[in-house]
Amino acid sequence: QVQVVESGGGLVQPGGSLRLSCAASGSIFSINAMGWYRQAPGKQRELVASISTGGTTRYADSVKGRFTISRDNAKNTVFLEMNSLKPEDTAVYYCNAGIQSLGGFRFLDYWGRGTQVTVSS
Repeated sequence: QVQVVESGGGLVQPGGSLRLSCAASGSIFSINAMGWYRQAPGKQRELVASISTGGTTRYADSVKGRFTISRDNAKNTVFLEMNSLKPEDTAVYYCNAGIQSLGGFRFLDYWGRGTQVTVSS
């Protein structure tokens, strides 16, 4: 089995910083792109940032210049460094990874359960 688990959420004041981590574990053969999505109450889930195996990154316009995504391929881990946080960044943040499991023939999307980020004074 494959698991994807996020950590690092919490409550932070506007202008503050948080670092999210996501680790994939289990019967993994290969990992393709990894990314972070978020979903605020009453809104659709949206892409925040993604990173390819080779390190190519993509960001939502709303977080460009404030958030940085990175990954450690050796540890099957992806990070999201969030700076200059705003109240509108408040959401549940989900990790996503394209994973080919041992014995599998294609990459499948795996999701974590999410971690709450609340930006409030």
